[in-house]
Amino acid sequence: MEKLIEKLEVILEVQNIDLSKKFEEFEEWDSLTSLSIIAMLDSDYKLTTNHKQLTDFLTVGDFCSFVLQNEN
Repeated sequence: MEKLIEKLEVILEVQNIDLSKKFEEFEEWDSLTSLSIIAMLDSDYKLTTNHKQLTDFLTVGDFCSFVLQNEN
C-alpha cells in the first residue's frame, strides 16, 4: 500500500496523504488530477475506472484498499 500512497501523494501534491479524506477535499483536486489517477491505475495496476467511480469512494483509504484487492 505504501507505493500506491506515494504515487497518490505525488499526484495530489501533498506530503502526507490523509486517508480519511475524500478526493474532492484535496486542494489540488480537479479533472486533470482525476485523469492522472485513472492513468496511473491503468498503467501500474491494470485497473480501469472513471471520475465518477473515484469520487464515489467514501475515503482515499477505501480507494487504496479497493486497488490492492483488485490489482492484477
